[in-house]
Amino acid sequence: MGRIMQGNFGAGWVLAISALLDFVIGDPLHWWHPVQGMGWASAHYTQFTLKRLQSPRLLRLAGIGLGISLIGGSGLIGWGLSQVARQIHPLLQIMMESIVLASCFAGRSLRDAAEEVMKPLQQGDLALARSTLSRYVGRDTENLSEADILRAVLETVTENATDGVLAPLFYAIAGAAIPGVGSLPLALGYKAASTLDSMVGYRREPYTHLGWFSAKADDVLTWLPCRLVVLTLALISGKPRQVWRICRRDAPQDPSPNSGWSECVYAAILGVQVGGMNYYQGVAKPKPLLGDATHAIAPADIRHALRLTRQCFLIWLSIALVSLKYLYW
Repeated sequence: MGRIMQGNFGAGWVLAISALLDFVIGDPLHWWHPVQGMGWASAHYTQFTLKRLQSPRLLRLAGIGLGISLIGGSGLIGWGLSQVARQIHPLLQIMMESIVLASCFAGRSLRDAAEEVMKPLQQGDLALARSTLSRYVGRDTENLSEADILRAVLETVTENATDGVLAPLFYAIAGAAIPGVGSLPLALGYKAASTLDSMVGYRREPYTHLGWFSAKADDVLTWLPCRLVVLTLALISGKPRQVWRICRRDAPQDPSPNSGWSECVYAAILGVQVGGMNYYQGVAKPKPLLGDATHAIAPADIRHALRLTRQCFLIWLSIALVSLKYLYW
């Protein structure tokens, strides 16, 4: 037991248990989730601010305050909870950190969401597939064809593979490697940045100025783990040069510095093409085409993408556990 508690209070155990919890349980439907708290705080701050501020400069300053306070505050809360649990008993710290950290990984949730859309689609119920998809994407789904639905699912799975699964793992590993910090604070801080980006990080009004800092913070924090995802997947694909060539050709065309790379590396490996015309509240919005369409997107490609994400996750986790063994155990 003493060896388990050495170093960063079982940093390796926390990573391993949280990964197992996400794989087996995911996010139980009626359990409170940290993102709910982050979203509540962001929504109330945003509502309060937009009612009282009109100046673009003041809105930007308010946005900086929102980003720093929520990202930093989430990390500090995670660290504080960890320290309180540690004072009670180191095993309680490991249990608490593992449960909360598991909520930062969306691997099981992403897999379940994809299957929930594909099930009615494969049964020929296009209307139910459209309706189910609308819960997970922002684009209009009422008139999507089967091919459009499959593309939307694949784009969602491959974009969220980075910011919903692998980037949180990256920051959890980084935190575990820092004595006195641990996995939870950095993972929660990243999750806060990702939540802010999804809520206020838009270029349209009324979030243009208020959400500027949140969007930039998420871009910066996601940049390195996204490139490591591309590198890892390219290597395990068995055709790294071809994958890298396609990514360098297509990914920079996407206005996002990260989602284009994340989607493109999967498209390159699978031999499919994503992107094209989407509609948001009736307004057409084209996305750059990523990858080569050697064949049409099929449910098997989506499941292959989910397996690739799981393989990348396990590779990073294994490297981290071996490294932490020499750091702490």
